[in-house]
Amino acid sequence: MAIAYPWFLLGLISLVVPIAIHLFELRRPKRVLFTNVGFIREVKLVTARQRKLKHLLVLVARIGFLTFLVFMFVQPYIPAPVESNNAQTQVGVVVDTSPSMQAGLSDDQSLFEQAVKQARELPAAYPATTNFVMPTVTQSLSTAAYQVVIDKLRVSGQENTAASNLLRLQRGKGTEQAFIFSDFQKNSFSIKALNALDSTQQVFLVPVGGKEVQNAFVDSVWSDDAFIRSNTDLLLNIRLRNGGNKAVENCQAKLYIGEKQAAVFRVIVPVDKPVTTTVRVRVEGEQLTQCRIELEDYPVVFDNKFYFTLQPSPKIKILDVATGATATRQLYANEPLFSYGAAKPGSSDYRQVEEANLIVLQGQERIDVGLRESLKRVVQRGGSVVIVPPSGVAGRASYDQLFEEFGIGPVQWEKAGLAPALREVAVPSAQSPFFKDVFGAQNRQPVMPKASPVLSWSRSGADIMRMRDGDGFLGSYSSGKGTVYLFSAPFDNAYSDFTQHALFVPVMYRLAMQSYQRQQQPAYRLNQGTIALNVAEATATAKESEQVFKLSKDSSTFIPSQRLQAGVLRFDVPAEMREPGFYNLTSNNRVVATVAFNFDKRESELAAYSADELRQLVGANHPNIHVYDASTGESVAAKYRAERVGTPLWQYCLWAALVCLLAEVLLLRFFRQPRAVEATAVAA
Repeated sequence: MAIAYPWFLLGLISLVVPIAIHLFELRRPKRVLFTNVGFIREVKLVTARQRKLKHLLVLVARIGFLTFLVFMFVQPYIPAPVESNNAQTQVGVVVDTSPSMQAGLSDDQSLFEQAVKQARELPAAYPATTNFVMPTVTQSLSTAAYQVVIDKLRVSGQENTAASNLLRLQRGKGTEQAFIFSDFQKNSFSIKALNALDSTQQVFLVPVGGKEVQNAFVDSVWSDDAFIRSNTDLLLNIRLRNGGNKAVENCQAKLYIGEKQAAVFRVIVPVDKPVTTTVRVRVEGEQLTQCRIELEDYPVVFDNKFYFTLQPSPKIKILDVATGATATRQLYANEPLFSYGAAKPGSSDYRQVEEANLIVLQGQERIDVGLRESLKRVVQRGGSVVIVPPSGVAGRASYDQLFEEFGIGPVQWEKAGLAPALREVAVPSAQSPFFKDVFGAQNRQPVMPKASPVLSWSRSGADIMRMRDGDGFLGSYSSGKGTVYLFSAPFDNAYSDFTQHALFVPVMYRLAMQSYQRQQQPAYRLNQGTIALNVAEATATAKESEQVFKLSKDSSTFIPSQRLQAGVLRFDVPAEMREPGFYNLTSNNRVVATVAFNFDKRESELAAYSADELRQLVGANHPNIHVYDASTGESVAAKYRAERVGTPLWQYCLWAALVCLLAEVLLLRFFRQPRAVEATAVAA
């Protein structure tokens, strides 16, 4: 045993006071005369013995009270096995508030509640003058203020990982010790996070998870069709995963399109293998539809709902700039998905050109300046341009200038006057995303179209189709925000039979579909950071400087950091947005868009490090990192005191002093002479 404040032992001098009171009886004796002196002597003898015993017991009680009172101020303690300087001025504390902490540690307590309970008791291991630092608070906190902040913590869908919070804490604040309470998910916490820690800082890892659990969640939702058509059946693929370590038996899933239940199914979700289910749905009307998937999966319920939106695709605007009848007219005009228009060169409405999603420029002998500038603006805003070269040589210089402004080059033209020699186009790769689902299972080599190129290039962003000799037939180039597609041969029958080949329809359809850019994604993550939405139509009548966009859900409204430029709104997801669901983006009290937010699906992967696994991960290379197991039932504060502070005994001294004081009161109140002896003396 050791003592913290030995100078208080001088207080034992006060023991002289009760001893002196005991030795010097200040009460004056009263003389009483009786006839029978012998009997009086017997009474005196009996009374004196009782009084002596009483005084001795009172003396012992008083000495014990003063002794234990002095030892309470001396503060004796059992020394800790690990020497540590407990006089910390600042202690860092990180409580993981990521969504995965909502997983249940038991039926009535989540991992987050357990972490908050452990963190709230931490000040008991330190002196009252210790301040606490948290990454979410700018200033140091006293014990009372720290516990208030701990009680106000809530789970957030966009919270950083525990490792990143710890790094932010030690970089911004000079703390010698830091505690981190987390489930330590394996997909976000690694040895790299430990290697990045300051070796001079004592770090205490407190895992609160590690229990076997099952957790089915929606991994992704997608459609094989890139375009959603109103009032038409749509095949929707739903992929479920299991983020726990136990298989989910008979998991029920419900799909809602709007407020109507569109499908319900049951699946078995194994641990290491995703399960994909395809359902047939139909979106009615032209407006955006709010959809959700609900799972019945317990005890982990924080990710049982997945929110997304389905927006019927608008018609793709295609403008055919050509002279006379073209093969693309019948191709695009008969498909309801496309809005087809044709224009003659020289008399083109340049505004119509700039509004199109896809421009097909074919067979033009020369490109004037106005058309060239319009085509540049199309690709700069994200549209696509398909260039089919002419067979003549008169306007090749104007094409060279267009290629240069598009960033295409170098391009070589074939010499004029040579008779076209048709060559076969090579079979595209089956792994090419452009030709996905185009080629079916075939037992023999497919017959490919033939062409006689009038130009060639040595390099492109991607050659979609090539000739057998390696020259390009259809290449793509990124220009601005859009794409330029370049054919090497005219569509004239003398130079190519591509327009009569079966590949003509899927290739041209795919070029048109790739020109469409979806305005918003079906779903976003709460921790996604910056989101870009096209709000050009909604802001066409108002000045950009007057636009203030808000995100609202139920009675909550958030004003994000935002920037509006050229009809595109870029905003940061507000830190106060914690809950998933549908949020309305409004401007001037008018709904501009409805956005679906979900938790990051990585939070549903509940595989976490146990205390033993963390100790193996730490190893002997990090002597400053310690692991406390919170699953044993003993608080972290108690473990820290027993290991580094020692076991204080002053509480026992206080209780012993109170017991001695109570004993003295009882002795003075109830320890009296027997009434029988006194009665005998009076009778005599």
